Formats: sequence, C-alpha cells, structure tokens
Amino acid sequence: MARNEPIPAGELRAAVDPVRAWLAGQVEQPPRSVVGAAVRTTARWLAQQVPGRSVELRVPPHVAVQLVPGPRHTRGTPPNVVETDAATWLRLATGALDWSTAVADGRVSASGNRADLSAHLPLSPLR
Repeated sequence: MARNEPIPAGELRAAVDPVRAWLAGQVEQPPRSVVGAAVRTTARWLAQQVPGRSVELRVPPHVAVQLVPGPRHTRGTPPNVVETDAATWLRLATGALDWSTAVADGRVSASGNRADLSAHLPLSPLR
C-alpha cells in the first residue's frame, strides 16, 4: 500500500494482531519486520485520523509521522515532538497502556503544548 492511500481499519487490526501476545508478555518478540509493520501502520493510521503538521510522532527506527492540526514547522526540530519505542507505542495504540502512565514513567517523551496524544489513544479500531 502506498503511503498516501487510506489504511482501512481491517488492515490496521491485521498489522497489530501478530504482536498482541508479545505486548502481553506471553511470547518472545516477533521479527523486526512484523513489529515495524505494526508500528508503521498504527502511526500512519493515526496521522490519517488526526491530519496536520504541528506534532511529529517518532518511533525509531520504524517511523516518523506528522499529525495534529495547528501551526506547521518547516525547519529543524519541530516544537511538538512525541517519541517512544515500538513496544510502548503499540501498547498505547491498543489500550494496553495509558498515556499519562507512559509519560509519567518516562516511556514517552512529549514536548510542546500540542504533544498530548491522549485524546487519540487507544486507536478506536483496536480498543
């Protein structure tokens, strides 16, 4: 699927289902390609739902997307950045972890006044 084509909810669930047991601590981490596909699909799906360019969501090394309406940045580091690891992002996306806990525990770095994604998580088709 091309980056700019809409991601259907069924495809979103299909990308996440192979990592659910890992996120629950029941199995070893799946191959990087499987984790990466789940991360990219969920981040891009969120960017479709909350379009904009005022916040940059980074889940290295898998994806960086811009989302949330508001002022757009054009150079350098954006003023609103959310960064986390793959497992934390996927737990947030599926509802296995809540935003405030992840931020309080330091599992999510959220800088800027628009960087609070709690209103958009978990992703509605994954609840």
